[in-house]
Amino acid sequence: MWKVSWLLNFLITDANEQESMENFNKNGVIEAPESGFKMPLHYPKYTKDDYEKMEEWRLDLLLSDYGLLVFHDTTLHEKRAIAIETFLWPHAY
Repeated sequence: MWKVSWLLNFLITDANEQESMENFNKNGVIEAPESGFKMPLHYPKYTKDDYEKMEEWRLDLLLSDYGLLVFHDTTLHEKRAIAIETFLWPHAY
C-alpha cells in the first residue's frame, strides 16, 4: 500500500512542478495564467545615481517589467522619479 501512496505523491508533485515550470517565461518572469499578472523574480538593485543616469528606454523596460504603466507624455524626469520612489527605500534617497 505504501508503494501506491508514494507513487501518487510522486505523480502529484511532478505534475505541480511541471505546471509551475510552464508559468516561467524566457525572461525569468512568473506568469499566473488565470490573471495575466507578471512579477519578475528579482527586485532591481539599482542606486539612486543609477536611476538618474539610466537611459529612457531602459527605464521604460524596467517599469513595464514590473507592471507599472507609464503614459507616452510622461517625461524622463518623471519616469526616473517613479522608479526611485518605487524601488528604493525612503532612507536610500
